[in-house]
Amino acid sequence: MIVRFRKSFERDLKKVKHRSVLRQVREVIEQAEMASEYREVAGLRKMTGHNEYYRIRYGEYRIGIVLNGVEMEFVRCLHRREVYRYFP
Repeated sequence: MIVRFRKSFERDLKKVKHRSVLRQVREVIEQAEMASEYREVAGLRKMTGHNEYYRIRYGEYRIGIVLNGVEMEFVRCLHRREVYRYFP
């Protein structure tokens, strides 16, 4: 798959202080790059009421993703308390 990152995702990663979360995000990105389709990415769940918006849950953090065909765009990586205010 083609993987892209929005500036908001990059900013969010700079604010994350937990190394374990950063390690998990890195694993998700590697998994997405090697996947031939989105169903191969572990933990990817479709958001209710939105056709192309997905999320991945890791502990207290959520990764917001937009899928457009073979392109996967990482949009946000925020604490569960904040993510649904800013994504989708």
